Amino acid sequence: MASIVTTEETLPSQELTDGQDGILRRAFVGEYTFETGGYLPQIELAYETWGQLNAEGTNAVLVKHALTGDAHVSRGDSQTPGWWEDFVGPGLTVDTDKYFVVAINIIGGCNGSTGPSSPDEHGNAWGSRFPFITIKDSVRLEARLADLLGVHSWHTVIGGSMGGARALEWAVEFPQRVKNVVVMASTAQATAEQIAFAQVQTEAIRLDPNFAQGDYYANGVRPDAGLGLARRLAHITYRSEAELEARFARNAQTGEQPFVTTRGPRGRYQVESYLDHQATKLVHRFDANSYLVLTEALMSHDVARGYESLTVALARLEKVNVVVAAVNSDRLYFPAQSELLAASLPKPKPVHYIDSPIGHDGFLTDAKQLGPVLTALVFDD
Repeated sequence: MASIVTTEETLPSQELTDGQDGILRRAFVGEYTFETGGYLPQIELAYETWGQLNAEGTNAVLVKHALTGDAHVSRGDSQTPGWWEDFVGPGLTVDTDKYFVVAINIIGGCNGSTGPSSPDEHGNAWGSRFPFITIKDSVRLEARLADLLGVHSWHTVIGGSMGGARALEWAVEFPQRVKNVVVMASTAQATAEQIAFAQVQTEAIRLDPNFAQGDYYANGVRPDAGLGLARRLAHITYRSEAELEARFARNAQTGEQPFVTTRGPRGRYQVESYLDHQATKLVHRFDANSYLVLTEALMSHDVARGYESLTVALARLEKVNVVVAAVNSDRLYFPAQSELLAASLPKPKPVHYIDSPIGHDGFLTDAKQLGPVLTALVFDD
């Protein structure tokens, strides 16, 4: 039986929409058989909310995080800044004074929802036994949480990168429950190149001597080197060549000499130090198995799976208002892919651009550029 709990206590249903904003809560959503046949006897989803659901139930907005993101979109009452702090909040584009905003940590992650590091019924981490998940699985489970929250339809579902894939999948899977969907820096199907970049990242983790086939939790050591290498490669795709050149060029890291060929380790270029820093940050906050599970879920992303064609799948959006946005310097999810998605909709739409020199991560840093567009096309009620 599904139930809603916080990290400390059970919440009566009437408190679900008038508690503190930006505080992590958890919901048990029951057993589940995954799209590829895996099974878990009980699944828990972690989530945060901001604002209140109105009496008509028409003001709910679902915000979707990216690959290594989490549900903490805006600080709310937590006083800890969120990852879309200048885009979601009181008086902002996604106005938490006006809308009941929900963000859910994806199944398979490591930020409160059930994932490979979660304990099974015997208290042991699932590890290598954790099922293969898909983006479709994630939205089907989130639909159960929406039911518990009393959200029978979303005013808007919005996200970028993997969050954009999840947003689009929500609208295709449950078009009757989505009024508006905003897909940023994402596609309807993972491309060969995206799969190729992802495959190298997953192999870097699996080849780490400490990986132990995914069952490293009891060993006292983690595959941090493999996860760090995966993050380095990923981060290169998240940023643009122009930004890396402008910030670092061929400059040496302060106090180091990367071009000296004497014995011992050479020094680093600034860009190498930058990648090392990004790797270190991630291994301190993320689980390697979750990185594998979510990366492979994104590799499998295809809203057409289960339908005769992509055209047939997207035809389900006939009554959904779709907004497609791209970052003009993105080299992971190329703008041309957003253009193809927008042109393939039952009602073709223009693509709205974020003008940013930094590349794919522009959907995080410069999303507020879409404020006027979204105010006009989505949040105009």
